[in-house]
Amino acid sequence: MRLVRYTYPSYRRLSPVFSGLTRSPWSGLESEIDRLFTSALGDFAGAVPSTRFPVDLYEDKDNTYVRAELPGVNRDDINVEVVDGYLTVTAARKTPAADGSSTGSGQAKEQSFSFSRSVSVGDTVQADKVSAAYENGVLIVTLPKREEAKPKKITVAVK
Repeated sequence: MRLVRYTYPSYRRLSPVFSGLTRSPWSGLESEIDRLFTSALGDFAGAVPSTRFPVDLYEDKDNTYVRAELPGVNRDDINVEVVDGYLTVTAARKTPAADGSSTGSGQAKEQSFSFSRSVSVGDTVQADKVSAAYENGVLIVTLPKREEAKPKKITVAVK
């Protein structure tokens, strides 16, 4: 549970012409809207954690697709698995050290960054027929739907 501290809106006068009015109906509206956005979206303002990456989900009548952009990641460093109704994609990007220093053996240091993302796919997927393709830094995972989950067209007879 997150507690939100309420602050009263500030009162401003529009101009000296309206000095006889003690309060405008619009005074404080801007600061109140700012406060609402800050309290509601404050957690989203921070940066996305570096271990997660965005994915796109879309589907047609036979399959659900998960698309992830993983530039600079080798095909061998990507792991895709479906366990208990969750699709988990993990990847590692290896880059040479930026400082150009080397170890005593004459090899350059290497930095490794790990990324992971889990998506709930439920029981509508045939886990044994999941396939993945990685080309030009884009991973596309195809999740075939079970026959029971596919939409069926039913014709209605008119009498």
